[in-house]
Parts: sequence; C-alpha cells; structure tokens
Amino acid sequence: MGQKLALLGAGGKMGVRSATNLLNTDFDVAHVEISDEGRARLKDAIGVDCVDLDTALEGADVVLLAVPDTAIKAVAGAIIDKVPSGAMVVCLDAAGPFAGHLPNRDDVSYFVTHPCHPPIYNDETTAEGRKDYFGGIAAQQGIVNALMQGPDEHYALGEKVGRAIYAPVARSYRVTVEQMALLEPGLSETVCASLLDVMREAMDEVVARGVPKDAARDFLLGHMNILGAVIFDEIDGVFSDACNKAITFGKPMLMRDDWKRVFEPDEIAASIQRIT
Repeated sequence: MGQKLALLGAGGKMGVRSATNLLNTDFDVAHVEISDEGRARLKDAIGVDCVDLDTALEGADVVLLAVPDTAIKAVAGAIIDKVPSGAMVVCLDAAGPFAGHLPNRDDVSYFVTHPCHPPIYNDETTAEGRKDYFGGIAAQQGIVNALMQGPDEHYALGEKVGRAIYAPVARSYRVTVEQMALLEPGLSETVCASLLDVMREAMDEVVARGVPKDAARDFLLGHMNILGAVIFDEIDGVFSDACNKAITFGKPMLMRDDWKRVFEPDEIAASIQRIT
C-alpha cells in the first residue's frame, strides 16, 4: 500500500466525493465519520466502512479535513495532539486557515487545495463531461494549492492529494493562502456570484415586464457565451459601438466607484470571518 491518508468527514458531501476518487489512487485510506447517516451514505456510495479516529490517525502521512469551514477550528483543535509528527493536514478551503483556525504545531505541515471547477470554455467531448459542472467526475479542471506551513518538499505530497480528490485535473497552480483568499471568497463569491445573481434578477425583471421566460433565458445565456468569449480572450473579437456605449453608461449605474475595495485585506478578512 502507499502512504496512509486519514479522511475525516468521509460521509459528508465532499468526503464522499474525495473517498470515491481516492479509490483510484495508491493511498491507504482510513475513513472517519461521526454520524450514522454519513457512515451509511459512504457505505452505500463506495462500500467501505469507517474506523475510529485513533486508528485512522495512527501512522497517518496525510490527514484530510473534509469538514465545513465552520468546523475546521474545532476539528483541528481536537485532533492535533494525535497527528503524527511530520504528517500533513490538508484543508479543502482557505477560509479556516486564513482565519487562523489551525492550531500551532511546528512539526506538522498545513496544506490547502481547492478546485477551480470545470471552465465554461472547454473541449469536453462526452455528455458526462459536459454535464460535470462541479468537477471531480468526468470534466477536466484546474486546482489551486498552498503550502501554508512545512518543508517545501511537502508541496508535492499535498498536490498529489489535490490531483487525486479533484480528478481529472488538467492544470495545477501554486499560490499562497492569502492569494487563495483573494480568489475565494473575493473573486469567485463576492464578485462573480454576486454579479451572476444580479444577472438572474435582471432576467426575472424583463420576464416580469412581459418577455417570455424561455426567450429571456435563451437570450441572456447566449449573450453571456459570446460576450464572455470576447472579454476573456477566448476568441479574437470586439464589441460593437452600441455595446461599448451600453457598457460605458451601464457600469456606473450598476457598480460603485470603489467596488474593488472588496479585495483589500481588511475586506477579505471580514468576509472570511463571516464565513467561518
């Protein structure tokens, strides 16, 4: 068998996803789940049984925390004295580590890995790949990784874990925990999710004003496709004069002049404090 990996929260949503993909690796996985429902879910999904925490942590090379952001502090604090010296603790989101929720333990490495999710513009050829919006099943995606603490040679082990649980992985990027926090919640949630939510509200508004819903949805998603392809350099194209004028007059109506403040350190910290 390969390196031992203790998967905590194995019966949760990300735990089951991770456990399923880890079956295709050489990791020797010990599954831990506190809830009866979670244990049953894991058993139904991949046919494996859970073990107690002490058994899982004994001799573990990697401890993967597949638990919610709000639970990272409590879970990490409860297990840290049992984590073997030289082992790596892996988190699936930067929020808890950024907020300082990982306990002090100089002889343990801390690593964070997070999926980019399959991109809108891709070359997926199978129906399963095209329908894998989250990733980790059939669609290629990128991942971002940060070695928060530990010897640099441990980065390769953390990346191996990330590539395993988010497979198939096409691209892997090394960043810092601070940069990962800029990406999420900053870029992906505070900005992208908010603006997408506004676009949905805008679609609903034109429907309320009489446009058939199917027509409005088709029109919006189609324009998101072509406008996005130009804006993000997927194709070599330019907007019409009319479109450029609409942007010039539209952005001040929709966006505050200081909207980029969401990326300032204090705003990122406040956002993460709310999340955790």
